[in-house]
Amino acid sequence: MTGIGAVRHHVSPELARRYEAEGWWTRDTLGDLLARGLKDNAHATFRVHSNERPYSGTFADVELLARKLAAGLRTRGVGPGDVVAFQLPNWVEAAATFWASAFLGAVVVPIVHFYGPKELRYILDSVKPRAFITTEKFGRMTYTPDVSADVPIVALVGPSFNALIDIEPMDGTVAVDPASPAVIAFTSGTTSDPKGVIHSHQTLGFETRQLLANYQPDRGPLLTALPVGHFIGMLGAFLLPVVDGMPIDLCDVWDPDKVIDLMETHGVAIGGGPPYFVTSLLDHPRFTPDHLRYIKYIGLGGSSVPSSVTRRLSDAGIIVTRSYGSSEHPSITGSKTTAPEDKRLFTDGPARPGVEIRMADDGEILSRGPDLFLGYTDPALTARAFDDDGWYHTGDIGVLDDDGYLTLTDRKSDIIIRGGENISALEVEEILLGLPAVAEAVVVAAPHERLGERAAAVLRLKPDHAMPTMDEVREHFERAGVARQKWPEELHQVDDYPRTASGKVQKYVVRQSVREAQ
Repeated sequence: MTGIGAVRHHVSPELARRYEAEGWWTRDTLGDLLARGLKDNAHATFRVHSNERPYSGTFADVELLARKLAAGLRTRGVGPGDVVAFQLPNWVEAAATFWASAFLGAVVVPIVHFYGPKELRYILDSVKPRAFITTEKFGRMTYTPDVSADVPIVALVGPSFNALIDIEPMDGTVAVDPASPAVIAFTSGTTSDPKGVIHSHQTLGFETRQLLANYQPDRGPLLTALPVGHFIGMLGAFLLPVVDGMPIDLCDVWDPDKVIDLMETHGVAIGGGPPYFVTSLLDHPRFTPDHLRYIKYIGLGGSSVPSSVTRRLSDAGIIVTRSYGSSEHPSITGSKTTAPEDKRLFTDGPARPGVEIRMADDGEILSRGPDLFLGYTDPALTARAFDDDGWYHTGDIGVLDDDGYLTLTDRKSDIIIRGGENISALEVEEILLGLPAVAEAVVVAAPHERLGERAAAVLRLKPDHAMPTMDEVREHFERAGVARQKWPEELHQVDDYPRTASGKVQKYVVRQSVREAQ
């Protein structure tokens, strides 16, 4: 195996036997799951809605391309356990690369297309791929040859990618240990360098089955707008619909105006993701009550979910559920659509099947379960993330109610310590969202010479609204009955925030920019 050393498995033999006995872990590899799904659903449609590289075909068409790519990679020495990395937008070539790698038993490393040379160099140095597939240019991303100079096989969409395609497709799948690494997802948001999250065929197989168990049969074809270079975007685009037999519809740029067009012309539904996706649709001037039939159900996650958003969506007639997870542990909690409304709207749900959660003395959420990752590519990060009993320390703070429903209240790193008193950034953000002008609010700690830290509010405004003054903010917080030490003491305006591929705000970047502005 190239690029990945031995991974310390956090699961005890007793837990592993339990996961297998319950059927949560099986002997299927990703290649097995895909091969069966593609065979059973060969005529399902596969469409890419893109101004640059539109595509329309069937699963069978894309599988043939993937199997020819697999044959070409195998001829060039790519085999089980080798790493295949790709940095591509939501295009058909990304699907072909993922499927081909799975057929070969290779380890897939998706990379979000907006990562620049610094992040890309770090990732490639970490995993040392046998092959790297990318594109010359997309949006702000431009291919820099020296970054991948040490990778044996480099192909760009176009002639060099086409040169990897063999005439004869590869048959079947290559057998690998289902407990071995299958995907390494690089995630950022709490550290300056991306963290390499290693998942096995077993953890991803379980994640796929439990996500599909929560799908509604009348939801309609789902549009995938999350970047496929992101872990959840890749699974939602290239694995779940194949196993489920649903069409694949991708878009490579999130444009609410274009998404409304796709609703009207192709009947695609919006199923969930970060709150930003659905609220940007509802705020669009072309959105009408008639479009709500394409948003029957919304599952929100990827970051803390403001209750003002869930209330707004529910009042519009949408059945809203919330969930909590991360690339490391994708599905820790989540409500069903049949749960009581107050639980669906205002908590992040109970533990998912097979998942255990514990609350540390300081309120930190600890978790374990069949979809929990194996560890990080950096062993030091792995050692800090797991305790001796295999519990993953999430770094998130939450509370459990008497019915076992979890509510995420903060990240440990987002607590503001003002004069020795803790302030919840999430609580302050929720109140700020009650201001008519505010579309999105991020609160971070700003340094203060006397108090140590104080709350700085960084606001994204609704169109055609003016920035609220500090006096208006203070009056709003006073009406809300909030203790004065929690009131924001700095205001900043942004057009948008630095975000991860899943839409989550990178608070450490916002925090750094606020500090630099002092």
